[in-house]
Amino acid sequence: MPIVPDVPAGGFQDGHGRGAAHPSGPLFRDETPHEHPQEPMPSHTPPPPPAPTAPRQKKSAGRDLGAAIGVGVGLGAVIIASLFIWKPAFIGVIAVAVVVGLWELTSRLQERKAIKAPLVPLAVGGAAMVVAGYVRGAEGAWVAMALTALAVLVWRMTEPPEGYLKDVTAGVFAAFYVPFLATFVALLLTADDGAQRVLTFLILTVVSDTGAYAIGWRFGKHKLAPRISPGKTREGLVGAVTFAMAAGALCMEFMIDDGVWWQGLVLGVAVAASATLGDLGESMIKRDLGIKDMGTLLPGHGGIMDRLDSLLPTAPVVWLLLALFVGTA
Repeated sequence: MPIVPDVPAGGFQDGHGRGAAHPSGPLFRDETPHEHPQEPMPSHTPPPPPAPTAPRQKKSAGRDLGAAIGVGVGLGAVIIASLFIWKPAFIGVIAVAVVVGLWELTSRLQERKAIKAPLVPLAVGGAAMVVAGYVRGAEGAWVAMALTALAVLVWRMTEPPEGYLKDVTAGVFAAFYVPFLATFVALLLTADDGAQRVLTFLILTVVSDTGAYAIGWRFGKHKLAPRISPGKTREGLVGAVTFAMAAGALCMEFMIDDGVWWQGLVLGVAVAASATLGDLGESMIKRDLGIKDMGTLLPGHGGIMDRLDSLLPTAPVVWLLLALFVGTA
């Protein structure tokens, strides 16, 4: 690097010892010089004041946190009360959630994609699917699913054939995505300690979501799936796994008959994975539809489907692992 001579305090000197103005060319090579330098400012002119800086923005959750907590507490109270007071009432809660979720999903499909998945056979078949799973087990759920798909095919025949294939395909998808997956919650309830199993499923899913939110909001820097859900981070996923494993160990040890703490660690990892994938899956659907939320029924949360996104795919995972660990009776 060439040595730059010191500049006298009076500025640059020309060949006759007179002070010369500071050159107006670039100080660095990547700066663009002025073609016609302006007259230099007098040395006594004070420098311009620094530009004001914008106040630092605090991180925001993006939703009405107070409303979200209030709605969450209210829903939790209804679920716990129906779960431990009278099991059939909880089945009714599931059926209502399924019907509302189907309404939200089919409405958004019609609004954004002009896909007319028939709601009536989906709603009737979806509620029947949940009841059949509780009364007749997995076999009853599969039969109800098949009959619901058949009803969708037949119901759509009453309208013109244009768009038939996409409408019935969306209808069968909706039947599987919402009521069939929700049926596994009813299957959890059929065991002797069914209420505790359902509560474990709910606790682990909520704790996983809470851990992902808390750790991701505070420490999240590395995006998990930026094209799908820019808000999700790898740090949040670590938080979800950690929180769910801790909750799983406690639930298996103290709530599930014949459960062992290490089984809860496995259950926690599986729940964190399925809940995250379920959330990403619905985010894909919403991005395809060009919407932020599936509905506006729950203040601070969006719609019913925005709360079921992580619960639905987690239900069969919890049912399967509990069946392997402690059986289905």
